[in-house]
Amino acid sequence: MTMLITGLGTAVPAGSVTQTLAYQATQQLCCDSDEHRRVMELIYQGAGVNERGTVLLQEPNGLPTLSNGFFRPRSDEDDRGPSTHARMEKYEEHALALAMESCEAALSHADQDVAEITHLITVSCSGFYAPGWDIGLIQELGLSPDTARTHIGFMGCHGSFNALRVAKGFVEADPKAVVLICSVELCSLHHHYGWSTDKVIANALFADGSAAVVCRSAPQGQIPIQSKFQMIRSGSHLLAGTTSAMSWRIGDHGFEMTLSQKVPSLIEKNLGPWMTAFLAKEGLTIQDIRGWAIHPGGPRILDACLTTLSLSSDDVAPAREILSQYGNMSSATVLFLLNRLQAEPRRGPVVGLGFGPGLTIEAMLLNSEI
Repeated sequence: MTMLITGLGTAVPAGSVTQTLAYQATQQLCCDSDEHRRVMELIYQGAGVNERGTVLLQEPNGLPTLSNGFFRPRSDEDDRGPSTHARMEKYEEHALALAMESCEAALSHADQDVAEITHLITVSCSGFYAPGWDIGLIQELGLSPDTARTHIGFMGCHGSFNALRVAKGFVEADPKAVVLICSVELCSLHHHYGWSTDKVIANALFADGSAAVVCRSAPQGQIPIQSKFQMIRSGSHLLAGTTSAMSWRIGDHGFEMTLSQKVPSLIEKNLGPWMTAFLAKEGLTIQDIRGWAIHPGGPRILDACLTTLSLSSDDVAPAREILSQYGNMSSATVLFLLNRLQAEPRRGPVVGLGFGPGLTIEAMLLNSEI
């Protein structure tokens, strides 16, 4: 048996903000001096983001000065903004609706009867509550109450890689399995107050979005014509001595991201040799790959991948476009990339790449236009 991706769907909030407006509105929340404002402006200009979605605004290009009253101006230099409790209330308020939109799009794309769904895998690192939006999806989509649920939580930007790995195990173990995967990330809820370069970088990059995938099995040689990708292999590699390079922790005032400026150089040093060995297991080389879905953690991370893998600017163009149009939506982003790639004429192997706390490299090898 092999796993097929038969449908993909994405969703972003109705409200969005340009990078210029985001800087103008939030500098007052982070900066304590003119030097801070100068550095923050350079960070926002260099983030590779043009516009981002947020559930805290109600319309495109909305004025985000107070994010509808949620992120209030600092009362003093010790003010760190809304409590984690208040941010999780917003997560519970908005997560299900965004998840529903992406799932309905994926099910429609796959022409999938919801009665056939046997497994639901949910992914998120930006919020928690129980009963969660996984229960909401079962009820609102009309899935069977016997649907088996699995949650991939708090794994960061590579969470969807792990969800696809779990789905592959399900469909290869049971030829009747049909798996719905849904990632929801509401990263805008975790905007950091006060000055910290790492956290200002995170403020400049992250956004809200949801993506869903329908997966099912098929006997070898019996690939339905509507299939978008066949998943061949997945891989994971933990870089030694890098636990402080990237982190994601729960604080009193939201979840706190640490992103070391060493991450691009660590990727540049380690990714090439590991990817060469990963592809060799299927008799492939880097030059054989016809498409790259590289998680856009930031422009420097994409530059590091381009250098160490000897890629062309065209290879990383889809990732740069997603980053510019939507921002970094954490675990949902790679599924936005796959959705972009499947819409283009393409035949041959495709590689997905992501990086997360650990520091961990996650990869998947897909076959497109089967």
